[in-house]
Amino acid sequence: MSRNYGDGMSRYEHLFTPLEVGPLTLKNRIVRSAHGTHLAGESLIAYHEARARGGVALSTLEATGVHANAPSVLPLYSDAVIPFYRELSARMRPYGMAMFQQLYHPGSATRPKKAATQVSSSPIPNPMVGGIPTEMSVADIAEMVEAFADAAWRCREGGLDGIDIHASSGYLIEQFLSPANNTREDEYGGSFANRTRFLVEILQAVRDRVGADYCVGIRLPNEEYIPGGLEPDDIAAVARLAEPYVDYVSLHMGSYWRFHKLLAPMDEPLGNEMASNARITPSLTKPTMVVGRIMTLDDAERIVAEGQADMVSMVRALIADPELVAKTERGDGHLVRPCIGSNIGCVGQLMTTGVLSCVVNVAAAQETSVTFEPAAPTPVRKRVLVVGGGPAGLEAARTAALRGHEVHLYEAARHLGGQVAIAARAPHRSDIGAITEWLADEVARLGVTVRLNTMVLPDVVEELAPDEVIVATGTSPRRDGFQLSAPVTPIPGHDLPHVYTAWDVFGFGGRAAVVGPAVVYDDTGTFEAISVADALLVAGVHVTMVGRLESIGATLPYPPATVAAAKERLWSGDFDFVGGHHLREIRPGGVSIGVPFTDRERTVPAAPVGIVTSGHPHRELAELLVDGPWNVHRIGDVTGTNGVLPAIHQAAAVARAI
Repeated sequence: MSRNYGDGMSRYEHLFTPLEVGPLTLKNRIVRSAHGTHLAGESLIAYHEARARGGVALSTLEATGVHANAPSVLPLYSDAVIPFYRELSARMRPYGMAMFQQLYHPGSATRPKKAATQVSSSPIPNPMVGGIPTEMSVADIAEMVEAFADAAWRCREGGLDGIDIHASSGYLIEQFLSPANNTREDEYGGSFANRTRFLVEILQAVRDRVGADYCVGIRLPNEEYIPGGLEPDDIAAVARLAEPYVDYVSLHMGSYWRFHKLLAPMDEPLGNEMASNARITPSLTKPTMVVGRIMTLDDAERIVAEGQADMVSMVRALIADPELVAKTERGDGHLVRPCIGSNIGCVGQLMTTGVLSCVVNVAAAQETSVTFEPAAPTPVRKRVLVVGGGPAGLEAARTAALRGHEVHLYEAARHLGGQVAIAARAPHRSDIGAITEWLADEVARLGVTVRLNTMVLPDVVEELAPDEVIVATGTSPRRDGFQLSAPVTPIPGHDLPHVYTAWDVFGFGGRAAVVGPAVVYDDTGTFEAISVADALLVAGVHVTMVGRLESIGATLPYPPATVAAAKERLWSGDFDFVGGHHLREIRPGGVSIGVPFTDRERTVPAAPVGIVTSGHPHRELAELLVDGPWNVHRIGDVTGTNGVLPAIHQAAAVARAI
C-alpha cells in the first residue's frame, strides 16, 4: 500500500478542503467515527485530545446507551453526564476539532449481565451474545424514543458539537429496520413504513429537542449481511427517509452475524465497503461519511476527489498514529506510523481484556501516562547495541536513537524485518510488513549503524564495548518433533523429508515440495498455521488442518474480529479442519491423528506435512553476556512472549528506560 505522504497539503487538496455539515464547518475531511475504548474521565479526554492535537476535523465518542437498562461507561441517560461533556468540549475547542457523541441502544446485543432484560423489536437472539430478548411494547418504544431525545439534549447542554444516531451494526434501531430481525405484526413491523417508524420517531423527537441549529447525523449499515436482511438498495431508501432530519449520513457495513465485516482485518481489501456504498451515496443530498479499511491518505483523497464520499473516517489509522494529519500538513508524512490492520491490538485487546491497545502505538488509550514518542533526549548518552532486526529490535533501535543514544543494530540475516518479513510473504498478510518497513526507514533516518549478515558473538560485543545490550534474537521453528500434547515424546516420523516448517513453506531457510493433499498441524492456535494453509491452498492442493485446539486461530484475541475473515476464506476453498486432535505418527502418504487421553485414531492422507508448533527462542547470546560489564535486556520472541504487539511494546519500554 502506498504511504507516500511527503507532499503535504498540496497532495491532498480535496481532503484538506473545509466542509459544511449542517451548522458546522469542518476544517478538513478526515474524521473519526465512533468506536469503543472503554475509557472514562481524564483517560477518555486525553485519548481524543491527542487526535485533536493531531489535526483531525471531527471525533465521535463511542456508542453510549441512552437508557438505564443498557448502561454504558458514560451515564448518558442522566444529567450527571453534562459536567463531563462541558470539560471535554472545553478541552477540544482550542484545536478546532468538533466533538460528537454517538447515541444508541444495543437491544438484543445487550449482554445479559448488564441489564435485567434484553429488549428488541422481536424475540430473536443475538448470535454473539445469547439470550432471548423481550419484544418491546408500544409503551416501551415511546419511552425509548424519549430517551434518545433526552440524551441528545444532554449532549447539547454539555457543549458537544453534535450527535450521531447509531442505526447500524445490528443494534436496536437496526433490529427494527431489518426484515430479518423484525417479525412484529403491529405498526412497527412488516412493511417498510412500519419498520422505519421507530427510527423516524427518534429522529423527529431528537430534532424537536435540540433544534435545527444543532448538528445531527445518522449511521446506517450499507449492507447487513444477514440472510433476508437489509441490502444496499433498502438502506438507500432509509437514508433518503432520514435526510430531512439529519445533517449527514454515515455508512458502515455489517452486523454481529458477520462480525469481521464490521471491523475488516488485513485479510479484507482496502476500502472494502466502497462497493456497497456506491449503491447508496449517489441518491443522497446530505454530506456522507464512509469507513472500511481506509488506511492511507492517498486512498482517502481518491474517495473524496471522485465524489464517493464527503468525509473519510480513519479510526484505526489514527489509533496507530494520532498525528497523521498534522504530520502530513507540515510535509512530514513519511513519519506517519502505519496501521497494519491486524485487529489484534485495538478491537482484539478491547474485547478480551477490556482495554484498548494498538500493535504499533504503545501510547494508544494510555495517553495520560505514556507519551506517543519518547521523552526529550536523555541527559546521559550511551552506546547501545541491539542484536536482531525484527520488530522488537527495530523499535528498540529507533526509540533509543530518538532519545539521543549512539545505537548499533546487528542482524544475522541479509535483510531487516525478522519473522514479520517472513509472515508478510503469506497470502493476505502483506500489510503486516508495513510496520517493519517503516521502522527500517526510521532507523536509517535516525542514523543508527546497521550491520546485516553479521552474527554477534561475545567478542563482537567486547570490541564494541556498549553500555546497554538489547537482545532481540527471536525464535526459529522447531524441527525436533515437539508438540504440546505430548511434550516429552517426539512425533514419530517428524524427520521424514516431506515434513516442513512454516519457514519452509514460505521459502525461508528451506523449500517445501508443494503437492497434494497436505496436512497442516496447528499446535499453537495463532495465525501462523492459517498462513501456511493459505499458501498451500493458493498452490492448488487440498489442505486438512489438524488443530490441537478446538477451533482455528483459537489463541488469537477476539477471533470474530481477528480470524473470522480467514476462517471464511479457508472454508471457501479445498479445505477441511479437524480440531481437538494431535499427531500420533507421520508416515509416507499420511498422518495418524488422535484425541489425547482416548483411543480415538484416524489416518489423514498427506503428501507434505507442515508442523506449526512452539518456536525455539535464541537465548544463547543473552546467557553468554549476562555477566559482562553492560546491562543486558531481552525483548520480543526471545522472551517467550510471541507476537508483534508484545515485541514492539517491550522494545519501547526498555529503550525508553535506558
